[in-house]
Amino acid sequence: MAVLAPARQMSLALALAEIGDRPAKWAGLGQWELAPFRLVLVAGTKGFDSLSGGRVPSWGAGMTLPGRRTVVIRVDGGDPAATLHHELAHLVFHDAVRVRVPLWFDEGYAVVAAEEWSRLEGLRLNLAVAVGKVPELGGLDAALRGGSIGAEAGYALAGTAVRHLARLQPAGTLDSLVRRLRDHEAFEDAVLASTGRTLEQFEISWRADVRRRYGLGLWVVAGGGWAVLAVVLVGAAWFRRRADRPRREALDIGWEVAAPSEETEVLDPTRLDS
Repeated sequence: MAVLAPARQMSLALALAEIGDRPAKWAGLGQWELAPFRLVLVAGTKGFDSLSGGRVPSWGAGMTLPGRRTVVIRVDGGDPAATLHHELAHLVFHDAVRVRVPLWFDEGYAVVAAEEWSRLEGLRLNLAVAVGKVPELGGLDAALRGGSIGAEAGYALAGTAVRHLARLQPAGTLDSLVRRLRDHEAFEDAVLASTGRTLEQFEISWRADVRRRYGLGLWVVAGGGWAVLAVVLVGAAWFRRRADRPRREALDIGWEVAAPSEETEVLDPTRLDS
């Protein structure tokens, strides 16, 4: 493996390279040993953008360029080891599967294969999802290409979509679907053959599953209710002060505070006993 990194980041780069050299098990693929690849560490958006050529949002923490067998990690983009696992999942998948897959599946597979369960836990506090605003798969692709806030939910939702695909298969895993993709079946055909559902039927089933698993009740239990209570209390205090303002102003009418007079006698406490 070739490693490129600034001198001050070389120790981190070597530690990450050791992780990348270890054979690991990947969802739908089993044990897999990666062919040699290049690991590049950068800091900041400038170096990241220069390597991505604008194909990856500048807020990204990492990217994989399968054709160039290159994985790029931003050292200032979060946990480098976690980012590496996500990017290696992309590299492994593209080594094994040569047919085109939708962006939501590509990113969702990496979320599941890298076991990024904290992303899915984050959906418990997503109010938009809690009230049933689950995007269609096409909208999910758009979210993944958008701003960082929408994309964070997009990655989590993509992960739920891939997990739902696994649950719909007889063995409850991605093995059958990935095997068909490795045999060069088109993605929609592989979904139909492994789940018995068209992509449109899967989409309906997945959106219903997300609403059931991450509904408003769970959002409240997960802590969203405290946020609502805080907003209500702050709003109530504001309205109370606004309602009381005329009464407070009326109480001030007619009150005048006299200025101290130079002729005011100052009592000497020692004379009070006389």
